[in-house]
Amino acid sequence: MKRNLVLILLLCFSLTLVLGGCGSANNTDKDPQQTAQTDTSWQDIQDKGYFVMGLDDAFPPMGYRDENNEIVGFDIDLAKEAAKRLGVDVKFQTIVWESKVEELDSGNIDVIWNGFSVTPEREKQVLFTKPYIKNRQVIVVTADSPIKTKADLEGKKIGIQAGSSAQDAVLADKATYEVIKDNILEFDDNVMAMRDLKGGGLDAVVVDIIVGKYYVSKHPGEYKFLEEDFGAEDFAVGLRLTDKAFLAEMNKALDAMKADGTASQISDKWFKEDIINK
Repeated sequence: MKRNLVLILLLCFSLTLVLGGCGSANNTDKDPQQTAQTDTSWQDIQDKGYFVMGLDDAFPPMGYRDENNEIVGFDIDLAKEAAKRLGVDVKFQTIVWESKVEELDSGNIDVIWNGFSVTPEREKQVLFTKPYIKNRQVIVVTADSPIKTKADLEGKKIGIQAGSSAQDAVLADKATYEVIKDNILEFDDNVMAMRDLKGGGLDAVVVDIIVGKYYVSKHPGEYKFLEEDFGAEDFAVGLRLTDKAFLAEMNKALDAMKADGTASQISDKWFKEDIINK
């Protein structure tokens, strides 16, 4: 009898161990900590000690090469200050602007930061920081041009930077686009388009107002802006869709720069006024 009782107790103990082990295995399988993917984007930046900023180096005053072939500009100074506050360095990588998202997704660059406009289409491709500047897409013509309105662009040659938000803005204005679509010429950068405008190869250029005003100020009496334009937008920094941790840290840095006036000081340096979004 005792022997049978001992056997029964041993059997129950064994079953308890087996069931307990199965229960533990099931709990492990359901543990969200085990299955959740961790965003290491900010840690990755810290580990390598820098982030790579992709830019078009012919986009004054946001980012361009000076007479010494050094990359300078408003966004360059802003990025350097942000990097300092993040405790890392920033490296500047010239890219073909039309391929900016591919450069970002491939890991060749970590941010797109060079007068990068927020558009609905781009919001599907990248994460944007909070905007830091307001922008408009304006129409520039030569000082003696008879063109006065968008309607006057019919039959005229119009220059636009390939892959730019100027291109998106023109496409969004369906009525105007239908009239001018066969006469739009794409350029690698806005400086080339503006030079072609001056040389008579174009009748108008659609460009960011910040870039347009800066370029026109360097060539007084040669250009003018039409009163009509292709609408307002914001400039922000673009990051990979997966890089939410890095985005949070970048937003903190930009917010701090706005709050203590550093961003405004950089704006005064390049634009002679404070145009920072507060």
